[in-house]
Amino acid sequence: MSTKPLTTEQLTRPWRDPALPVAERVEALLAEMTLEEKVAQLGSRWVGNDMGDEGHDDGYDPEEQHNVAPMQDVFAAGGTVPLEVAAQHGLGHLTRVYGSVPLTPAEGAAELIRQQRVVMASRLGIPAIVHEECLTGFTALGATVYPAAIAWGATFDPELIERMAAAIGRDMAALGVHQGLSPVLDVVRDYRWGRVEETIGEDPYLVSMVGSAYVRGLQTGGVIATLKHFAGYSASRGARNHGPVGMGRRELIDVVLPPFEAAVKLGGARSVMNSYSDVDGVPAGADSWLLTDVLRDEWGFTGTVVSDYWAIPFLAQMHGVAQDSTGAGALALAAGLDVELPDTIGYGDGLVERVRRGEVPEELVDRAARRLLTQKAELGLLDPDWTPESSVTAAGHTDLNNSANQQIAAELAERSIVLLETGTALPVTAPSRIAVIGPCADDARTFLGCYAFPNHVLPRYPQLGLGLDIPTALDGLRAEFGSAEISYAKGCEVSGEDRGGFAEAAEAARGADLAVVFVGDLAGLFGKGTSGEGCDAEDLRLPGVQAQLIEELLATGTPVVVVVVSGRPYALGDLDGRVAGLVQAFMPGQAGGAAIAGVLSGRIQPSGKLPVQIPRHPGGQPGTYLQPILGATHSGVSNLDPVPLYPFGHGRSYTTFEVDELRVSAEQVPTDGEFEVTVRVRNTGERDGSEVVQLYLSDPVATVTRPVRQLSGFHRVELAAGAGAEVTFRVHTDRSAFTGRDLTRVVEPGDLRIQVGTSAGDLPCQATVRLTGPARPAGADRQLTTPAVVRLV
Repeated sequence: MSTKPLTTEQLTRPWRDPALPVAERVEALLAEMTLEEKVAQLGSRWVGNDMGDEGHDDGYDPEEQHNVAPMQDVFAAGGTVPLEVAAQHGLGHLTRVYGSVPLTPAEGAAELIRQQRVVMASRLGIPAIVHEECLTGFTALGATVYPAAIAWGATFDPELIERMAAAIGRDMAALGVHQGLSPVLDVVRDYRWGRVEETIGEDPYLVSMVGSAYVRGLQTGGVIATLKHFAGYSASRGARNHGPVGMGRRELIDVVLPPFEAAVKLGGARSVMNSYSDVDGVPAGADSWLLTDVLRDEWGFTGTVVSDYWAIPFLAQMHGVAQDSTGAGALALAAGLDVELPDTIGYGDGLVERVRRGEVPEELVDRAARRLLTQKAELGLLDPDWTPESSVTAAGHTDLNNSANQQIAAELAERSIVLLETGTALPVTAPSRIAVIGPCADDARTFLGCYAFPNHVLPRYPQLGLGLDIPTALDGLRAEFGSAEISYAKGCEVSGEDRGGFAEAAEAARGADLAVVFVGDLAGLFGKGTSGEGCDAEDLRLPGVQAQLIEELLATGTPVVVVVVSGRPYALGDLDGRVAGLVQAFMPGQAGGAAIAGVLSGRIQPSGKLPVQIPRHPGGQPGTYLQPILGATHSGVSNLDPVPLYPFGHGRSYTTFEVDELRVSAEQVPTDGEFEVTVRVRNTGERDGSEVVQLYLSDPVATVTRPVRQLSGFHRVELAAGAGAEVTFRVHTDRSAFTGRDLTRVVEPGDLRIQVGTSAGDLPCQATVRLTGPARPAGADRQLTTPAVVRLV
């Protein structure tokens, strides 16, 4: 296929004129396109996905992982078509040029330019949108690996997350990438789910605020953000990846959908990706209520809906709601799914034939193509001066791990680490002999999420190592405690039953004044890790024999500090009161080693807060804190106690804070009004520090059962030792709205309980405001945030 430059006629068509309104340009282009060309815009091609064992397979072997023979046909259908054939009529997206195999920025840019030239050799010469993963930073060789999303939640700091996302966006845009497949806005419903590490937490408001900040940052950096997975994915039965979701629509609307709505309305998100799962029997990829009625008609979303990888053929092969992939494509298109990723299968020639036979209205093709072409126009891809070379502005000198990125990664890691208990040993001062033990102590991969390039791609290229220098926890402690005698013993692997290293570990502990043991996860894909996509857990015990390793160390009599480096919370009740200190680090990224060491020494003042609970017992069906009375308390009607070891929002520091002097601006407020809640927070210790003041609302009497409490506002306050401040939250009554029995959102009259403190389990300030007047519908224009202001006192 020729890759000659565009002709003068091609460059002077009306849709190429940037002076015309975007809508006018798009309509002119649609009028010029054949049916084949319009359908081609709805497809994609993953060139790196057809290299077999020698190249990229994303760890996703359909025969091995699913044992479903027909799935071989699904992957082969899109993954063996040459780009020249796939793009003969044009193409919507190019998939993961940088994120499939190890390429330097210059090599990746050259490959991107080559692929774009092939795409632009079609009759109309329209470039493709280039998308990449960016769950822990740009998934590319040598790029900064930031903490996993669960660690973003632990910061309770949307502004910091926005700065991180802007940096990611700038790096991606400089290399010709237009769209990033992040953030994950799934609200955690079961900690056993493998992708908990990719989520921001278990509370809709926290996920909304942090997720919207990420969207703003990435799009400010010049890259379209993609919200995923819309919706219900994280609530599968048994926490099984791709499993069916049994929740009712009320729970979906009140718990699962709010972060997506906020990211659309507050973040301005321009793309959404469907969930693999079905909710109450309806797969998200074929759900017009979800993809059209809610997303577009109610929320006003005008961007593109893209499929999760192979989600369209899965409608036939896994959900059984279509006869074949072409039928699945027809269902998805009608529901409102615009672009198929990562390869064209359901939106290929079979869809063209169905349209020609009158089985699929061409208006549906036009609708989806219009949305995709609008984005291309907005990105400048239809402009006459756009070239593949011009889109790559910094290929030769882009440092994807520059000092500014490293500083953000370090700040985020430090702010995300949660001090659960100081115990008797923290902070560690003037140690003489430290034994560093555990499978996460000297393996930097344990700091990284499953979509970080070193864990996602580089395991197939062991000669490249991690692709960048990432100090381990052991490295961090040696640098932090330079005068101490530090010994090391691994003890055991993250998973498996081998206890052969226990004796060496116990001997190291006996010879030390303090043992610091690092336990937790190693992320992978589809069973190749203990956390990550397709790495679901049977229960919440630490993987492998790590719990037994801790017991061996405790038996030595040496004080033991436990650091959990993980992608999900694990049940730690057996350690309660028995360890000399307890720290939770949620996959803190490339700067995790120094950050953890700094927290242990006290050089860094810990300030992270739990975005999920730490369970006391491993349990068969763990629940989040968003429970009604019977699910949240040990009421005596069950022998099982659901109260966690550490509650949502918990996190200690090396100073102390007091929250008191609650004032509410009014005792009665109409159901369409607002009020202010003010508290004083004081640093009563001897060190500077920061505290996250948290506001919870509860509705003790409602027409449906409601959570005992739910986060409705938070604000991080930095205070010098001895200093104080007043934090004032402006609370609109919309923030008390919930979905009633008729499935409409309502603000009901009655008492509204106000609780303020430093976690869901530490709420010293309480008051009640009575909402008066009639029950009021809370529509799509309702208030989604609880603004806060701080005044030093």
